[in-house]
Amino acid sequence: MTATRSPLSRERVLNAALSLADEGGTDALTMRRLGQELGVEAMSLYRHVANKDAVLAGIVDLVIAEITLPPATEGWKPAMRARGVAAHEALLRHPWAPALLMSRTNTGPAMLRYIDFTLGVLRSAGFSWQLADYAWNTMDSYIYGFTLRKLNFPIAPADYADVASAHVHMLPTDQFPYMAEMTRYVMAGNHPGDPDLTFGLDLILDGLERLAA
Repeated sequence: MTATRSPLSRERVLNAALSLADEGGTDALTMRRLGQELGVEAMSLYRHVANKDAVLAGIVDLVIAEITLPPATEGWKPAMRARGVAAHEALLRHPWAPALLMSRTNTGPAMLRYIDFTLGVLRSAGFSWQLADYAWNTMDSYIYGFTLRKLNFPIAPADYADVASAHVHMLPTDQFPYMAEMTRYVMAGNHPGDPDLTFGLDLILDGLERLAA
C-alpha cells in the first residue's frame, strides 16, 4: 500500500524552508532545492508562496513565533529582560535569522504581535511614545548584535589563554600598555569568557528606567 503524501500547503512549504535554512543558511535555500525537499516541481511552490522573498519573510516570522512572551503583569523590566533572553535563545537555534532580521522589513503576524507586546508593556509603564520606540529598537539592536557575535566569534572561551599567549609578542608594553596587561591577565587563566546577554541587557534596562523616571 502506497503512503499518502501530505498535500502541499503554505505551512508545509515554510516548515521545509526553515529546516533547509537551519541546515545550510539562506544561501542554500533555493526554490528548486525546496521543491526537491518536498518532492514537487519548483513551479508547484508558487501556488503557496509568491517567490523566495516571501519564503524568507515567512521563515523569519516562524522564528519570531518561537519567542515566548512573558506575562506583562510582572513589571516592565522583568518582562523586557525575559523577552530579551527568549529572543536570544530563539535566534541561537536559527543562526541565519539575526542577519535577516536586520536587513529587511518584517511584518508577519508573529513579528507584529512581538512589537505590539513590547510597545504595550512600555507604554503601560509610563514610557512616552518616543522613549518606547527608542527602547524597543535599542534592546533589539543589542540582542541581534550580541547573538551575531556569539554565533560568529572565532575563539572559544576555553582557548582564550592559548590565543593570548600566541599574540602577546605583538604587544610591547611601551606601545600598548593596557592591552599587554590585559593579555597577561587572560594568559593567567583569569578570563572567564564573555558575559551572557543579561549583562548588557540589564545596563540598557537600568538606563531606560532612569530616563522613564
